[in-house]
Amino acid sequence: MSQTIIRPIKKEDNSQIAAVIRSVLIDFGVPKVGTAYEDASLDCMFETYQKENAAYFVVEENGTVIGGGGISQLDHYEGPVCELQKMYFLLQARGRGLGTQMIDTCLGSARDFGYEKCYLETMSYMEAATKLYHKYGFEKLDGPMGDTGHYACGVHMLKEL
Repeated sequence: MSQTIIRPIKKEDNSQIAAVIRSVLIDFGVPKVGTAYEDASLDCMFETYQKENAAYFVVEENGTVIGGGGISQLDHYEGPVCELQKMYFLLQARGRGLGTQMIDTCLGSARDFGYEKCYLETMSYMEAATKLYHKYGFEKLDGPMGDTGHYACGVHMLKEL
């Protein structure tokens, strides 16, 4: 029987979550430039989220990381706005309600940290993700907030917490 859990990232998860994120981005044909693919943080996710008001969680199934997601202060933006970051799942994790569980986990942490709004960026053709974000009350914006460096992401969304 498989055991699937969502838990805070550990240092030893770094290589697995980096591989998951890169694999998903390649599967979706996401550009390698101007997206999370080129973020230096991909290879040190545990360390990246060891700061105030930030958290990253992984989905582990039978000892293997199959997805993840996190929240952190929106880069280059003043005010209590976090960003839902690097939420990606391998194919075998999709369609099982894990995205819903991950958003619940991340938004719960965001509220605990005192954020008032949550921002995210995604690609227009990541339709299942966009549908899930709409379900959670994220609304499309006309353009980006802050400066994440992900200029290739064409969908910008915001939710009141």
